[in-house]
Amino acid sequence: MTVAAGQMAPEFTLKDQSQQEVKLADFRGKKSVVLIFYPLDWSPTCTKEHACVVNEMKRFEQLNAQVLGISVDSAWSHKAYAEKMNIQYPLLADFQPRGAVGTAYGVYLAEKGITGRAIFIVGKDGKIAWAKNYDIPVVPDVEEVAKALAAAH
Repeated sequence: MTVAAGQMAPEFTLKDQSQQEVKLADFRGKKSVVLIFYPLDWSPTCTKEHACVVNEMKRFEQLNAQVLGISVDSAWSHKAYAEKMNIQYPLLADFQPRGAVGTAYGVYLAEKGITGRAIFIVGKDGKIAWAKNYDIPVVPDVEEVAKALAAAH
């Protein structure tokens, strides 16, 4: 079951595309966090989604939010993908054990071996402020996410 608004966000520590550990707890009290769970690097829908987020990064920064992408890909895949897509925000490898963080958030699809498409906004207090699941072929509306983020402040 997916984590819902009002619940504490499950904590995690994952490596990003630069092999740096990123802890959700490090942002508590400092920034809201936009967690973007997506199935796979390099897939067409994910590529469109990240292109939209890259184009809107200034809005997220103005709202004092940290964007974190999460998929089951390895840090090496994330590194190549981030370089190709000009992604400056961390892409986290939910790789070993595969899908553990996605499972904690209720979005890992074990039968497919990938994470579903979902976005969670975690407030500065560490609670889920907004959450939405998307069908895998649907590109999330970044405008909708930005509005939800603004409302969560």
